[in-house]
Amino acid sequence: MEWHQAVDLIRPHVVRIYTPQGSGTGFLVSRSDDGSVYGIATAAHVVSQAHYWEQPIRLQPAIGGEVVLLRSGDRAIVIDESRDTAVILLNNPALGLPAQPSPLMDEGYFLKVGNPIGWLGFPAIQGANLCFFTGTVSAYGEASHAYFVDGVAINGVSGGPAFTA
Repeated sequence: MEWHQAVDLIRPHVVRIYTPQGSGTGFLVSRSDDGSVYGIATAAHVVSQAHYWEQPIRLQPAIGGEVVLLRSGDRAIVIDESRDTAVILLNNPALGLPAQPSPLMDEGYFLKVGNPIGWLGFPAIQGANLCFFTGTVSAYGEASHAYFVDGVAINGVSGGPAFTA
């Protein structure tokens, strides 16, 4: 698969997350069997303060769908600070996300050093569009569950959905 094909496949699963403190990237990782509950993965640092202070979170799909405002009672958030990961659970079909999330790597599986990867995300600059990034796995930190890509540490969600082509 070419990179542009992978981007087209993943883009519908991506959302931009806005909080009163900033913004970040999220992506669809699960959906209940009846389709009513979505799980959106993101980095814990993107949502932790809004979660703690019960502040609103706004989700904007990368393509299609509507911008959705979630107050604290409209969502549940599960945070793992040690891995800088979080999942936002919500029931809102207006986002227009796909019926099924894209497949994830199995627990315990990791990409080998030298493997090229790509990921999508909204960089933390004013007015940034959804951007595609590539790099090469430099190392995998098993204790931290983080990849070093071209010498920079990222975990599975902080840079947005990662994939190989």
